[in-house]
Amino acid sequence: MPHPVPELAPLTPGGRRVLDAASQLFYERGIHAVGVDTIAEAAGVTKKTLYDRFGSKEALVVAYLQHRDARWREHVAQQLALVPEPGIDRVLAIFDAAISWSDANSPKGCSAINARAEIADGTDDHPVFPEVSRQKLWLLGVFEELCTEAGLRDPRASAQAMMLLYEGAIVTVGMTTFAEPFAVARRWAAALLAQA
Repeated sequence: MPHPVPELAPLTPGGRRVLDAASQLFYERGIHAVGVDTIAEAAGVTKKTLYDRFGSKEALVVAYLQHRDARWREHVAQQLALVPEPGIDRVLAIFDAAISWSDANSPKGCSAINARAEIADGTDDHPVFPEVSRQKLWLLGVFEELCTEAGLRDPRASAQAMMLLYEGAIVTVGMTTFAEPFAVARRWAAALLAQA
C-alpha cells in the first residue's frame, strides 16, 4: 500500500511504559482529566522520566495519537491484504477493518476526534490539530485511491461519501446512538458504490 505507517521514534522501556499508561488513561478518561502525576504513577516512573522522554504533556498526547494511528494503519493494511483485487469489495474492506477494530480498540469512538473536541479552545495552534488532520486526510486519501483503483466514475466524490459514512459511524460508536454503526455504514457504502 503506498501509504506507509509514519516512522515513529523508538522508545526506551520507560518511555514505552509512559506511552502505554498515557494511552489507556487519555482514551478512557480524557486528556484534560489526566495529569502527568497520574501518568507517571501508572507507568511506574518519575515525572522527570516522563518529561525526559516526551518533553511535555502536549507532545505525549501527540505521541499517543500517532501510536494509535500506526496500529490502526497496520490493521487496515492487514484487512486490505485479504482483498487484493481492485474493486468495490476492497473499498468496503475499510469498513470491515473498522468493524473488527472498534469493539476492542475504540469503544468510545475515535481518539483523534475525541482529542480534537476536547482541546478545541478557539485556536488551531495546538500540536494535536495537525496530527488529527494528518490522520483524517490519510484515510480520505486511502478511500480515494481505492475508489480510483475500483474504476469508479468520480473517485474523489465517492471517497468523500465513504469518509462521511465512516466518520459518522465512528462518532456513533462513541455516542452509542445505535448498535453496529459500522455495519450500517458498510451496507449504505455498498449501495452507493454499486451505483457510482
